[in-house]
Amino acid sequence: MLEHITLMLALLGVLSLLCQWLGWALRLPAILPLLLCGLVLGPGIGFLNPDELLGNLLFPIISLGVAVILFEGALTLNFKEIKNHGVMVTRLVTLGTVITWICISVATHYLFAFNWYLAILFGALVVVTGPTVIVPMLRSVRPKAELASILRWEGIVIDPIGALLAVLVFEFIAVASAPATHVLQALAYMLLLGFGLGAAAGYAVGRLLSSHLLPHYLRNTAVLTIMLAVFVGSNHLQEESGLLTVTVMGIWLANMRGVDISDIIEFKETLTVLLISALFILLAARLDSDALLSLGWEGLALLAVVMFIARPISIWCCGYNTGLSSPDKWFLSWVAPRGIVAAAVSSLFAIKLEAQGIANASLIVPLVFLIIIGTVVIQSLTAGLWAKVLGIKTGSPQGLLIFGASAFCRELAKVLINKNMPVVLADNNYDNIKRARMDNIPVYFGNPTSEHAELNIDLSQIGRVLIISPYRQLNPLVNFHYQDIFGSDKVFGLNNIDPNNKQARHQFSESYLQRLRLFGDAISYSKLAGLMAKGAIIKSTQINDNYSYADFRASYGDSALPLLYLENDKLRIITADNSEDIPNNVELISLLPGEALQAKQKELAAATP
Repeated sequence: MLEHITLMLALLGVLSLLCQWLGWALRLPAILPLLLCGLVLGPGIGFLNPDELLGNLLFPIISLGVAVILFEGALTLNFKEIKNHGVMVTRLVTLGTVITWICISVATHYLFAFNWYLAILFGALVVVTGPTVIVPMLRSVRPKAELASILRWEGIVIDPIGALLAVLVFEFIAVASAPATHVLQALAYMLLLGFGLGAAAGYAVGRLLSSHLLPHYLRNTAVLTIMLAVFVGSNHLQEESGLLTVTVMGIWLANMRGVDISDIIEFKETLTVLLISALFILLAARLDSDALLSLGWEGLALLAVVMFIARPISIWCCGYNTGLSSPDKWFLSWVAPRGIVAAAVSSLFAIKLEAQGIANASLIVPLVFLIIIGTVVIQSLTAGLWAKVLGIKTGSPQGLLIFGASAFCRELAKVLINKNMPVVLADNNYDNIKRARMDNIPVYFGNPTSEHAELNIDLSQIGRVLIISPYRQLNPLVNFHYQDIFGSDKVFGLNNIDPNNKQARHQFSESYLQRLRLFGDAISYSKLAGLMAKGAIIKSTQINDNYSYADFRASYGDSALPLLYLENDKLRIITADNSEDIPNNVELISLLPGEALQAKQKELAAATP
């Protein structure tokens, strides 16, 4: 028996990894292969039965997993940042959430005869759009940058808000069965414990992190351990209060001044991917196929309300006087896929409510899965066509993601932004990022290969990546990461490796050494930095019949370094393979060394009478 459990758990891990890989390889939300895997192994062929496999451990595993997922989501909810994402996002996560909640709750009550408590809980569970589903969908659809930004940030911000809303409703239902005189008292005690202990724990962890009492390698482990201890302790003091407590704890940490939680978020994201993958297969395997089919026309009617009534009403109310066009609003009305968080939280709540004997509690899980399946599958298959019909689909993206925010990168970004080319600078160096922000350049501070970066860097207008950083160990990771996303012909890097240094060459794989080399074989990061320090500038020059590339070379000599050129609104990157193939009728962007500029100025001065 023990060997069987060990084998099944190992298989679960392997299947989770395989499903995540399939989602990446097929450019689909990972939730689809995870869902299919769970349904096939569970109700399909009966190979995986989570209740038999884990027995009494199933509920604690799901409970702890949901606690980690909610805590990780809460860490992303920074109230100061909400207003920075525009009026539409702010309205969607406030007014839009309320509208969607009301519409779904009312429909559920009348279609399935749920009591109002259970209907309101279901409505709260499915207001959350899944960021892990939306981001891959946007990458495939490529709508206008403004719409992609609205949908992405709505998914990120509403995740913890919706979870907190669902937890609060559940806490009320948990005490509503008590005698009427004790309901308010029990609810007040639960809310006081959840908010009080959560805030206190968040403050204590924040002080622990800011005081640097922990070595760096213990920070992530300590935060996870403390969070789980707080969750269990809160449930011990007041049953069912733990989820509220850890959600508040995460929100407090996210908004506490002077506390850097970026590395903690990255660690929790990695852990959450594993938890979400395994949990979703387990939860899908527990799904009763007969219960799903028994939802009948009422289930399809509820799905129609979610997609065709609740979402459009929310979008058109929130979009009033925002400058969004009608096609913009119709596109936003169609894209709102539900994600894994709704499935995980609903499954946990259903187990608890069924134990309390709440009528119709067993229908919550199949209903949530129906909404997830319907929204994800239908919208994934049709969003691209709908965007094309509405005329809001963008063409081949011309923007650049530049890894590195040095003086050279900042000057290059400013020139490109003046040419209406989207540019994002990413860097681990805060001083570089701060200077870029002062120049009003879009930036990302941190590791651009992290899942946090995937959710927070707007890639909707980005088509290529330039690696111009001094981080020798991180550059190859960024190279391979974005080759997976954009393709090997869309990622460019400097030649920072001395060809005469055999030891240095052995530190990198041959595939990395053969990448597209920016600007020429002899151009390294140190060379660019040295030129900038000596007064070089980045300048754009019109190359045409009256002033050819040969004339440009004659004017500035061989020291001038062509970087890129614009041809018919298309951006072309100059590499070691095409550094001298500059056509006519283009706008050439080049790096002109200080001495070349001085020589040109002297020539012009001499020619002036």
